[in-house]
Amino acid sequence: MSNDSNTSQPWWRDLTPYHWFVFAMATLAWLFDCLDQQLFLLARNGALQALLPPGTDPSEVKKFGGYATSIFVIGWATGGLIFGAVGDRIGRARTLTFTVLIYSICTGLSALSVGWVDFAIYRFLTGLGVGGVFGLAVALVADSLPERSRTGALGTLQALSAVGNIAAGIISMSLGKLGAMGKIDPKMAWKLMFLIGSIPAFLCVFLQWRLKEPERWVKAREASRTTGLKFGSYGSLFGDERWRRPALFGMMLCISGVIGLWGIGFFSPELVGDVVTNSLKAKGVPDSEIANERNYWTGVNMIVQNLGAFFGMLAFTKLAQTYGRKPAFALGFIAAFVATFAYFRLFNSVNDIWMSAVMGFCQLALFAGFAIYLPELFPLRLRSTGVSFCYNVGRFIAASGPVTMGVLQVWLANRAIAALGPDAIPVAKSAAKLAAFRDACCYLSFVFLLGLVVLLFLPETKGRPLPDDDIAPAKA
Repeated sequence: MSNDSNTSQPWWRDLTPYHWFVFAMATLAWLFDCLDQQLFLLARNGALQALLPPGTDPSEVKKFGGYATSIFVIGWATGGLIFGAVGDRIGRARTLTFTVLIYSICTGLSALSVGWVDFAIYRFLTGLGVGGVFGLAVALVADSLPERSRTGALGTLQALSAVGNIAAGIISMSLGKLGAMGKIDPKMAWKLMFLIGSIPAFLCVFLQWRLKEPERWVKAREASRTTGLKFGSYGSLFGDERWRRPALFGMMLCISGVIGLWGIGFFSPELVGDVVTNSLKAKGVPDSEIANERNYWTGVNMIVQNLGAFFGMLAFTKLAQTYGRKPAFALGFIAAFVATFAYFRLFNSVNDIWMSAVMGFCQLALFAGFAIYLPELFPLRLRSTGVSFCYNVGRFIAASGPVTMGVLQVWLANRAIAALGPDAIPVAKSAAKLAAFRDACCYLSFVFLLGLVVLLFLPETKGRPLPDDDIAPAKA
């Protein structure tokens, strides 16, 4: 039976209690992973303001924010490369538990940073754990649940990651309110975010010890002692044309979405914060009140953006089931480009916060596609390796996105300020920097169109069983 047959029945109809346990543990691992990612994005600006020398220019803070993000993404890529292969070799369940432990501990350690260097080190180590989770969680669900349930389960797993993102926004808003009430120092909010984010993921580790390896994997691993087939081998992944082609083009497909999200979309808190800050400064509001309002509205933005993402990922899942993976991706990449360009060009006040939902819907919908599509490109013995390679290793290239955006924004800002002349007032300079930030994001949003080109070289997998060494993947 194909994975998209009988779609009139709910995907969960055939699940046993243990199937639900596997789905819940994989989903929670990825949900808390995303919680920690988003807390980093929300805390990034405040952390660097505290860790860089006093009086550092805000544009330089953004630039170092780009560096920190790139270091985190490089750690993410490295972890994906390592733990994806380990998961195929020793088991998805035990490796998943280990990666969750890594990112939960190192998220907490980030709160103890005393300077830019140790903060970057903790972010890299956190990235190692974060990078392993997606491929392992997806492979665990794909190999453990019934065939008919796979597409819906993987799309829902990715959609529920938005809950972790929304929780991060609620945490940011709550800390903003506590700061406004004088119960916490707003300048310490970033430390509290990291400490709070480490707790649920760490507790999740104790539940995951009950996970068993998928029966399919156990039988195949035992059979490999006779057949000699290698599990988690990059030599096997790239040595066979059947798996090398989808690995390389699958990676490029993910690069388009990852750069678009991490290099552009996840800088929306900075845009919202700058819009709020400039608006309040123009009204003469004291700096202490501005910090609290900035925390509050960046939290609102995160919630709105990820509410849109939740529905976008569910919509992509339905489109992929009904019309196919490639048509859904094609529509998704076009929508992501239009929504991202319009957001950074047109967002001008908190009254435009609805635009965050639209951008989140379009950008994050693609990631449901990655969860559904990537496991359908690789055999069981290389599934975690292949998925992790595509989704994570492309981040070595995608890591250039935040740095490029930061450098481009600083260059555009300096040019705009120079054009204002030496007598320009601070408000005019702030407006010029904000305009430069908008321009940088709009220029980079064209990366989404790369995904349309890559689709031409990838197969349609709708209605086909998962590939294996005796079943070649579909042709493009």
